[in-house]
Amino acid sequence: MLKGVRIVDLSMGWAGPLSTRNLADLGATVIKVESCTNFDWWRSWEATQEWIDDDGAEKALPFLYVNRNKLDITLDLESNEGRELLLKLVASTDAVVENFSGSVLPKLRLDYPELKKANPELIMLSMPAFGATGPWKDFRAYGSTVEQSSGLPHLVGHADQSPTMQHIAYGDSIGGLNGTAALLIALWHKRQTGEGQFIDLSQVECLFPLSAPGILSQSAAKETPPRSGHDQKIDCPHGVFPVQGDDRWIFIHIKTDQEWQIFSSLVDELSDLNDLTLVERQRMSDKLFASIADWSCQQDGQVLMKMLQQNGIAAATLNNSDDLIENEHFQSRGYLQWLERAYVGNQPHPSPPWRNGTETIKIKEPAPTLGQHNAEILKDWLGLNEAELTGLKKRGIIGNKPRL
Repeated sequence: MLKGVRIVDLSMGWAGPLSTRNLADLGATVIKVESCTNFDWWRSWEATQEWIDDDGAEKALPFLYVNRNKLDITLDLESNEGRELLLKLVASTDAVVENFSGSVLPKLRLDYPELKKANPELIMLSMPAFGATGPWKDFRAYGSTVEQSSGLPHLVGHADQSPTMQHIAYGDSIGGLNGTAALLIALWHKRQTGEGQFIDLSQVECLFPLSAPGILSQSAAKETPPRSGHDQKIDCPHGVFPVQGDDRWIFIHIKTDQEWQIFSSLVDELSDLNDLTLVERQRMSDKLFASIADWSCQQDGQVLMKMLQQNGIAAATLNNSDDLIENEHFQSRGYLQWLERAYVGNQPHPSPPWRNGTETIKIKEPAPTLGQHNAEILKDWLGLNEAELTGLKKRGIIGNKPRL
């Protein structure tokens, strides 16, 4: 697949590391670059000496999931020595990925024009929240900021609620997936032509396709579409209903009159409403939803889901993490792979969501520890000797423990 492709990963958090993890899963060699004072903030939001002494940098589960199959080195990029070593590494790589705000790499003299001097055929994927140009280019943001800036929360939720976020960092995951696609296209182009390129990927713009109905309505009709929650004009009932247990739910979607007749025959409270048309169901949707909820809350979610599916009705329980680990469908597909990792033990990892055949793509290595591959890369790849490595450690340019 991507064997022989080499990528330098300067990104942190979720978006950038997710985009490179997908390529690492496909066989690319991804070298994650951190420093002992500016390490990936998904290792921790803040550092204390107690956290450092307890090896907290190696125990953050979100970091482990988006950095598997990668190598890791530490370089102080604010030092001339660290900068020069990075440039030397970039000279023999295919792509660089970063998701800093727009001002960071230019200050370090490591933006695309500088990196291109070291490698004229370089691909660089830049993933700032608001893009590399424009008046917002230097603004810092997390996935939640990106989601709000896209306008998506203004379109989601019920009419009587405030704008509702999809996820605490939804913009990160969407940006990461777009980053993967952009890298694959750029790598294909380079294979065909030998040309590198600079990719300016704005994470907020990645969310605009999901906001498209609202953007079009405001642009064309000068109207903001109302938030409608689960209600929609096409089908009814269509929504989430409680089932047995604490905060347990099932999604049910009736698409046709025939499905409604089947469904209402299964629910005693609805048996006398068997012949309702779609328009009639929509007019009395509040009553229908209340009756369905009174019935569904007495049902076992998994049993109900299978019963409805067997009757041709779209239904799915809402799953938490434990549900996914125990899910019989995922188990039969070998979806979760367990990897032993220093400091945290055996951990489940979701398999890549694509396959090259019938078998899952094997996850080869857990996420690296900080600076785990310093010697391998700096000595074997860049030609440093042991005395030079020792000097870099003494000057704090490399290391394997965070520093305050």
